[in-house]
Amino acid sequence: MKQNQHSRRTNEQARVKLASILLFEVSDPDLALVTVTGVEVSVDKSYLRAYVSCDSARYDEVSAALARAKGRIRSLLGRSLGWRVTPELDFRIDTTTDEAERISRALEEVPPTLAVEKDEFGYPLEAAADGAAVAGEKDGDAAAAPAADGE
Repeated sequence: MKQNQHSRRTNEQARVKLASILLFEVSDPDLALVTVTGVEVSVDKSYLRAYVSCDSARYDEVSAALARAKGRIRSLLGRSLGWRVTPELDFRIDTTTDEAERISRALEEVPPTLAVEKDEFGYPLEAAADGAAVAGEKDGDAAAAPAADGE
């Protein structure tokens, strides 16, 4: 959705009002520790998509609680925003924090192969040195055998 100054201001206004409603006016214990991370409002203000974040183990119960409270939230939001139209609500679970945490953990757990010294092509130097020694031994054995035959 294209963003301009007016739509950003509208989205932020709706996000603040929706967060306030979820925090102070809806008394569902399943909606405890739910954060409104973002809101997208359509140009005609008839549709509002809200992104909420919570613990990954609670995705299903939070989705169910938001579906149960959608009518009450919409009514309260319509009164507090003061727009001509009360927007239809669509709640989505925001999983970007879980993705960021997963990436962070992956970066902290460095695989042991990264510690191995590599050449300019990315091949391990230890394996190349072992391979060269093995190849040298084979060549040396082959070179020594004809010399022994020649004596």
